[in-house]
Amino acid sequence: MRSFIKTGMLVLALAAMPIAAQAGTLEGAAIGAGSGMLIAGPPGAIVGGVIGATVGGPDVVRHARYRDCWINRYGERRCNRR
Repeated sequence: MRSFIKTGMLVLALAAMPIAAQAGTLEGAAIGAGSGMLIAGPPGAIVGGVIGATVGGPDVVRHARYRDCWINRYGERRCNRR
């Protein structure tokens, strides 16, 4: 029974990977739907969600994409930010 649960959790984690790759779209849809709901109610939530998904949201998944790290010949870790 435990192996069945572990297998199911692994399958769900692998299925969620494409969603995490498109996090900017999902976050934009959620932010747009929330603000549309506050302003215009249920129709505003639908319109805000569509606009938010189209425009995109903040990119919180890849927060350090401009950082390049390596270990130099002295064994020290060095990082550059671009």
